[in-house]
This record gives sequence, structure tokens and C-alpha cells, in this order.
Amino acid sequence: MTESTARQKVEEPTREQVVEYLRNHPDFFVDQDELLRSLTLPHDSGQAISLVERQVHLFREQRDTLRREMVELVSIARHNDRLFEKSKRLLLQVIEAKTLNEMAAAVDDSLRGDFGLDAASILLFSDTPDRVRAGQVQGALHIVDASEAQRRLGTLLEGDRAICGHFHEEERSFLFPDRDEPIASVAIMPLRHQGLVGVFAVGSCQLGYFDQNMGSLFLSYISDTLSRLLPPMLKQHDTAAPVSGLAPESDPA
Repeated sequence: MTESTARQKVEEPTREQVVEYLRNHPDFFVDQDELLRSLTLPHDSGQAISLVERQVHLFREQRDTLRREMVELVSIARHNDRLFEKSKRLLLQVIEAKTLNEMAAAVDDSLRGDFGLDAASILLFSDTPDRVRAGQVQGALHIVDASEAQRRLGTLLEGDRAICGHFHEEERSFLFPDRDEPIASVAIMPLRHQGLVGVFAVGSCQLGYFDQNMGSLFLSYISDTLSRLLPPMLKQHDTAAPVSGLAPESDPA
């Protein structure tokens, strides 16, 4: 090997240097038509194609990918828009409810009808759950003992965000009592307002309907509203029961 050949071998740029140069000079191929025509790249079909053809192919792939992502984003936006309208209707009905029974019925009807879920349950915690007489509260609302809820649900009550998934049978039976058809998948949201006041749970008979990766923004909005409206309404419910056996006072003559 001659000295000039050796010097040329040593001074030959590396692959990385060529890549870095082209990255820093994206206009290098301007006015290099002959060079562009002479460069070829392998294609999926096995045939060699020019650099320009390869760029066009890459641009088309990028366009198709962006188009698919756009279609997916539009689909998600439409889905969220429908969820927003359903949530809005439910929240308006909850706000307008005058009694616990009306509120429980609104939640139960909306989640079964509008949202297409199989079960809905609102569990309010109380140290004296027997203060609400049997039959007074109906539908999705249940008054439960706070210590019993802690024992049955445990760590599910510790967070302040929705938890989704397949819970134990003991947990599901406590959240959805008196059901003939078992619930297979659950989303549960603690009701917190100046402390833990209860839980809001929705269920599906379809296994895997709720999972840890699903969004729960709208259910969180509903639970935030319930956590603020239910405690004062429960207090009103306790004091609204008429006292029997007392005759109305007569006006003094």
C-alpha cells in the first residue's frame, strides 16, 4: 500500500461522521441530481430504488400513520363528547333531586340506561347505619357501617382516585348487595369531602370491562359531586321523618 493510499484510508470519514454532516447540512443534495439518481436503497419488494423514491415512500408511510392517529383522536373526542353529555344530564338530575330516594333513583337509572352499565352503588358510611329505617332509602344508595366497610374493602378506601379491575368476591358482594347476576368487573371511587364519606361504584357483568388503564375522568366528576351533595342530604333525610302520635296544637281561645 503506497503512502498516499494509506493517507487516504486514514482520512476516510466514518459512517457516523457522514450521518452527522448530512444532518447538519440538509440541503446538501440540492443541485446534486446526478448523485441522487446514482444512489439506490433496498426496498421491501427486493428491488433497489432511488433515494428520492425512498423519501417519497417514507413520507407516505408517515402520512398514513398521521391519518390513522387523527381518525383515532376524532373517535376518542366523539366518545368523550357523548360521555360529557351523559354525565351532564346525570349531574343535573342529582343536583335537582330533593330527597335521597330521588338522587339514588337518578344515579341508578342514568348509569344503567345512558351508560349501559349493569350495576351502580353508592355506599354512605355511618357509625350508626340503623338510624335509616329499612325501606326509606332505595335504589343505588345504601347506608353501611363504617367499620364494616373498612374491614370488607380495606385498601380500596385509601386512595382518592378511581380503582378499576376484577375485585374479590367479598368486595363485590359488599359493593353490590342483593344481586342475582354476579358483577365481574368494577370501578370504585371514594367519596371524599372533608374526610371519607363513602364510595361510588359501578359494575359490569362483562369480565374485563373495567381495567386499570381505562379513563375515569367522568366518573370522578360524578363522585366529586355526590361527595358534596350526599352528606347534607342524608342529614336532612334523618330529620325529615314525621313524629307520629302527636296531635297538632290548637290555637288558644
